[in-house]
Parts: sequence; C-alpha cells; structure tokens
Amino acid sequence: MLKLRIAETLGGIDAAAWNRLCSGNPFLRHEFLHALIDTGCASARTGWQPQFIVLERDGEFAGAMPLFLKSHSYGEYVFDWAWADAYSRHGLEYYPKLLCAVPFTPVTGPRVLAATDADRALLVGKALDLAKGVSSLHVLFPLEAEAVLMHSRGMMMRRTVQFHWQNSGYADFDDFLSRLTHQKRKNLKQERRKVREAGVTFRWLRGEEIRDEHWEFFNRCYLNTYRAHQSTPYLNLEFFKRIGKALPEHTLLILGERNGAPLGAAFNLYTPTTLYGRYWGAIEYVPLMHFEACYYQAIDFAIAQKLDLFEGGAQGQHKLFRGLLPVETLSAHWLAHPQFSKAVEDFLERETEGIAKYVNELNEHSPFKREAEQGGGAGEP
Repeated sequence: MLKLRIAETLGGIDAAAWNRLCSGNPFLRHEFLHALIDTGCASARTGWQPQFIVLERDGEFAGAMPLFLKSHSYGEYVFDWAWADAYSRHGLEYYPKLLCAVPFTPVTGPRVLAATDADRALLVGKALDLAKGVSSLHVLFPLEAEAVLMHSRGMMMRRTVQFHWQNSGYADFDDFLSRLTHQKRKNLKQERRKVREAGVTFRWLRGEEIRDEHWEFFNRCYLNTYRAHQSTPYLNLEFFKRIGKALPEHTLLILGERNGAPLGAAFNLYTPTTLYGRYWGAIEYVPLMHFEACYYQAIDFAIAQKLDLFEGGAQGQHKLFRGLLPVETLSAHWLAHPQFSKAVEDFLERETEGIAKYVNELNEHSPFKREAEQGGGAGEP
C-alpha cells in the first residue's frame, strides 16, 4: 500500500531510511534538515513553513520531497522578486508559494528522495497538485535527471551561474598556481603575502576539534557579517552546534588568528569528493583576509584532502579570478496563473540565451593558461 502525507517535522521519520536516499549530500541529510527546522531557522515564524511530502509503502518510509510554504523569497539564491512584483501590480497574490529546496543553501543535490523513477514521479505529481492551492511551485538546484522529470510534467527550466573550483590532480597550492596566467598568479601571491604580513595565520578545525567556544566565536563573526550588510541572519548558534555534533565527519571551520587570538572564520561542509563553502565573518577587518579564508585556504584544504571539487557558493564573479570557473545550475518552476506562466516562459527563454552568452564570456577570461602556455610556473613572481 502507498500513502502520501504532509509532515511539518522530521522528528517522526527514520533518519537512517531518509539518509539512504540523499546520495551522501550532507545538506539533504536528516540531521541537517531536522536541525534547521528544530532550531527555528526554517519555520513558519521565519516564513519557511515545512510541508514535506512523505511517501510510505506498507507503513514504511519510502521517499520524500522537502517542501516549504514560503511567505517571501529570502534565502533562496534563485531570484523571483520581479515575478512577485508583477503579480502584486496586477492585484494578485504571489505568496504563499511552494518551494522545494534546502533553506539558505544554493547547493545542487537530490530534491526528490526516492529509490525508483515511479516513486519520484509520484512525489513530483503530489507537489504539483499541492501547488494548485497556491500561486506556484519552485524547485531549486535539483539534479539534472530530476529537472528532466519536472520538465516532462510541465515545469519550466531556469539556469543560473555559480563558480566552482575543480581539482586537476594538483600536488599542492603551488602546483595550482603554476596553471594560472602570469598576472593572475602574481595577484594571488600578493594577496596571500599581504595577509601573512598582517600577522594572520590559519588553522583547519574538523569535526570534534571544533569545540563550543569555536562555534560561539564563529557565530559572532557570522552575525557581524549580516550586521554589516544591514540584514537579518538566517541561522543561529544552536543550529551550528547541532550540526557540529550531528555531522562531525562533514564539518570544517577555517579559523584565522593573530598572535593566537581569533579574528575571523569560514564555515564549510565537505564530503570525500566535495568541499562546500558556506559562511564567513570576522570581528576585525583585515584587508584580503576574506579571500584567504574563503578561497585560498579552501582550495589548499581540497588539494590536501584530494577532493575533486570546491563549490564557492552563489554569485560572485570575483571568484573567477581566483580559480573558480562558471558552472550552470538549474531550477524548475510552475505557475498556476496561465497568463503569467506564459510571460515567465518567454522571459526564461530570453534569460537562458543570455546566461549561455555570459558563461562563454566568462570562460574567455579564464585565469588559467591556455594549452600552448602550459609548462611554466610556480617559481615565477
């Protein structure tokens, strides 16, 4: 017997059964999503009301879609504010909307957790049925195979751009530098040297090495970042501590210090193949410390651990000049209003063409040497 139900918490769902379906992605793990909800970061109060679709077979957990009923578009990283504004100008309500995503996390990964194509189709169909009661359904950063399924069910595809670093078998950071053009290599060396000359050193803390005082310091840094941008932080100290205890094999804190006193920190998650840069902050401004903590130390860590990929997060064309190359990511969208759906479809066709041109232009400005230039390097100034 099959049953589809809506769950507002993961508390009653078997964690091991859930985790078997998340393909090793730490952001989809039961512990991560449950912590977001249980600590109040993703809740009805913050505009992220959990509406998870749960599939059960003979009373046993068999699949899920992490859905949220949203009253705004914050924390998504695929921007639809213009769509909401157009609805408002025509006297229509865009919110609430249904969103399938990991809150505050622009990382590609499974969005339809199931073992078979048939079960995935059931979950997507249920999500579309639910969306008929609101304005729309949006699925952010799904796997390509999932996007194909959603497109076959009438959802529109959207492409955005992120910047990822790929490990080409580098022996060390100097080996990575040797593949860059002369000017980019020189710039990176200068930036790293200025941070060292400011007396800042770095430590990599992993798993149980990250104690409560480290999380408390990082939370201060995190709050400072949002305060500096005059915005409201999405996460809280309880969440960071929960993740540190629940997922020690995935947590990395890059701690910047001067004379043994902490100055700033970058929080990352990682798997045996991929490092995910997430949040950064500092209690004192040191020029270029941000780039060192968030990019150069991360790349150094990825090389040392022989990871394949470093995902530097959403946006940020400045990442290109630091060795992160453009990658297209996907989202899927369905709007209940037929006229607005057609208008968005036309817009997405034009936007997709623009994204392709943008990626081509970025690749033309790659910081890496052309094949004909390969061979020189790390020893150059």
